[in-house]
Amino acid sequence: MNRRPTLLAAFALIATAALTLSACGSDDDSSTKDNDKIAGADTGTEKSPSPSPSAADSAGRPKITFPADAENVFEYEKTGDAAKDAALADSTLAVNAVDQAIFEGDTGTKALGFYIKDKALSSYITYVQKYIGDGETWVGETRYFNYKVTLSGAEKAYVTYCSDESKSFIKNKKTGKVDRSPATADAYVLYNASLTKNSDGIWQTTDVVSNRGNQACQP
Repeated sequence: MNRRPTLLAAFALIATAALTLSACGSDDDSSTKDNDKIAGADTGTEKSPSPSPSAADSAGRPKITFPADAENVFEYEKTGDAAKDAALADSTLAVNAVDQAIFEGDTGTKALGFYIKDKALSSYITYVQKYIGDGETWVGETRYFNYKVTLSGAEKAYVTYCSDESKSFIKNKKTGKVDRSPATADAYVLYNASLTKNSDGIWQTTDVVSNRGNQACQP
């Protein structure tokens, strides 16, 4: 089973070559899969899980918390480049912010607008509203891996990564029932994200394209 409503994003990202993962393109077919289910996120640490995400550390960063039955793991190694590493970390916090909005059933959370803006924010609000309208949340673990980051000048970055949703499941909030249908190839999703550094030094996600079942993300 696919885990979440697929992003309604068919946004054209700049610098396509920079967004290529494992020699695969960033074609987005998500606009034809509005009823799909996809996966979320947690705090960004290199190759480690984040059971209780929290990012209230500096620059007025809002705190992000998850329920005990949901966990995400981000697997990436720091590049040694301060700008690239900051962009990577903030890209994971953007994903965290989306999940927090899902868990709280609220598109007005501080973190959502803090880490995400422009086209990406509009898309993610629609995405979260799908959960809210269906009375659903998710449980389990989502893994994020195969991270690559490219800079374009001092204030623009492109991040590609995969998600593994095979161990995360949709939960009905009212009944508490969890759909544990076996995972398929569609449980693996390729993401291409565009980020812009704001005046406070926060790398905000401005555009996202997802491609479910992409071969580059398959085990």
